[in-house]
Amino acid sequence: METVRNFCIIAHIDHGKSTISDRLIEWTHTVDERQMKAQLLDTMDLERERGITIKMQAVRLEYVQDGVTYILNLIDTPGHVDFSYEVSRSLAACEGALLLVDAAQGIEAQTIANFYLALENDLEIIPVINKIDLPAADPDKVAADIEHVFGIPAADCIHCSAKTGVGIDRILHHIVSHIPCPKPQFNDDCVRALIFDAHYDTYRGVIAYVRMMNGILKKGDVIQMMATKNTFEITDIGYFKPQMTPSGHLENGMVGYITSSIKKVDDANIGDTITLAASPATTPLAGYKTVQSMVFSGIYPVDTTDYDDLKVALSKLKLNDSSLSLSVENSKALGFGFRCGFLGLLHMDIIRERIEREFGIDIVLTAPSVTYKITLTNGESIDLDNPSDYPEVPTIDTIYEPYVGVSIIAPSTYTGTIMELAQQHRGVYKKTELIDSLRQSFIYEIPMNEIISNFFDQLKSRTQGYASMDYWFLDYRPTQLVKVALMINGDPVDALSFIAHQSSARTIAGKMAEKLKSLIPRQLYDVVIQGAIGGKIICRETIKALRKNVTAKCYGGDISRKRKLLEKQKAGKKKMKQLGSISVPKEAFLAALKLD
Repeated sequence: METVRNFCIIAHIDHGKSTISDRLIEWTHTVDERQMKAQLLDTMDLERERGITIKMQAVRLEYVQDGVTYILNLIDTPGHVDFSYEVSRSLAACEGALLLVDAAQGIEAQTIANFYLALENDLEIIPVINKIDLPAADPDKVAADIEHVFGIPAADCIHCSAKTGVGIDRILHHIVSHIPCPKPQFNDDCVRALIFDAHYDTYRGVIAYVRMMNGILKKGDVIQMMATKNTFEITDIGYFKPQMTPSGHLENGMVGYITSSIKKVDDANIGDTITLAASPATTPLAGYKTVQSMVFSGIYPVDTTDYDDLKVALSKLKLNDSSLSLSVENSKALGFGFRCGFLGLLHMDIIRERIEREFGIDIVLTAPSVTYKITLTNGESIDLDNPSDYPEVPTIDTIYEPYVGVSIIAPSTYTGTIMELAQQHRGVYKKTELIDSLRQSFIYEIPMNEIISNFFDQLKSRTQGYASMDYWFLDYRPTQLVKVALMINGDPVDALSFIAHQSSARTIAGKMAEKLKSLIPRQLYDVVIQGAIGGKIICRETIKALRKNVTAKCYGGDISRKRKLLEKQKAGKKKMKQLGSISVPKEAFLAALKLD
């Protein structure tokens, strides 16, 4: 264990985590030069296309210093706030962290959030100032900001350029000299391994990613999952380089993978403790806190025959992404589907794309919502995350909605526009702090329902992309909410219903009706789109009927001939309207996500 170092890289999005991982892999000759490519640890096409890390990835590096070969287990983490649970899981498997800061952009919101996550896990933090080769880079100023905000001496900051490779040797030297080697968490001889991630392989079953905390595991050992008490025999064991490389065993302090013919997804839980079945441990590892979903949405297959395939796909994604929560639900408009909980809108969008790409299932998402707490007049309390379950208005006593703390870091010149945006979204101003001479941190308390719409997009556009944002859950507070039902030709579409604050319900409903008008194809009869609160109509849009010119063949004669044809057409349209049903396109259900 003396020569083992476990560390991760944490940073705000787009500060160069994946690039610095590439340079560390190159410097330690972990991968052949011909196999090397940019963003090597980003294995999903989705990650490469969007330029973001979605899943944490582990890799084992071997570094020689003073004649001693050190084993460095690196875990690359995402930077976006929606994937902070991935970061927290990787931190629990490490003893140290590289805190990466862009030399041009400086400290951002997620930099601060990740720093405190690392502090909570009692990790050794090595500050690294990246992108010093940029023309706008000012590493000395950023180092001074790090000292001011985090209390880490500016002299301890490593200046590097992941693009050119400058400073990579210093980073490796600091990892060996500053990050402590792993230490056993228990004094007994019982084997314990923490499952920090997993994925499902069609041929090998569930592959668990583990960090050994005590003892040694070998191929052929019979292991026991401490949460479920199920036993399995290890069929393969090894480490990541970054491909899975069999080694026959994993020792205390190591990071690697285990396959044991686990066919059921439920048999391997993230955060569970693996021990030996012959001499099981009595005390499990601490595991992870249960993640709290922030955004809820319904997922339905476009083709109802894909329901079982969607169920399997979601269970496999849940194994690979434990922050996803799901339960079965039914919609009158869309049939059987699932109510899923996400950490944010980007997380929801990524899951949607992964289902469509990796499993080939065409799906529809309903309007996103958050969990509300409702106290009824009979004294009962209920949790509400689906607008369809909204109780009758006379039975409601008080409605509570979740509030989040929001930290926005932006140049001081955008103070006015940020405050205006927060006020429009019912934000409560708390304080402003100076980050440096040019930038400020704005702290607000804002209803979660306002954040999940287009708040972040508006923030980026109003600040020309210079603002960064982080948020965290605070508490539930009393509020005035209403359920808005959207109707098409008088029939409520439960999948398009939503809950909004009384002051903004009419505006949101009007925008949604307008959006639906542009998305629903024209029929041979008028289509009426209405928004209603209870029995009161608050907005209306009409899609005019396609009209065939039935009088075109009448080139002369009495007007009664034309009138007769028009009356016949009118009667036919009336009958068609009584029997017709509108086909609402998939894009209409996504309209609620992107209202201007």
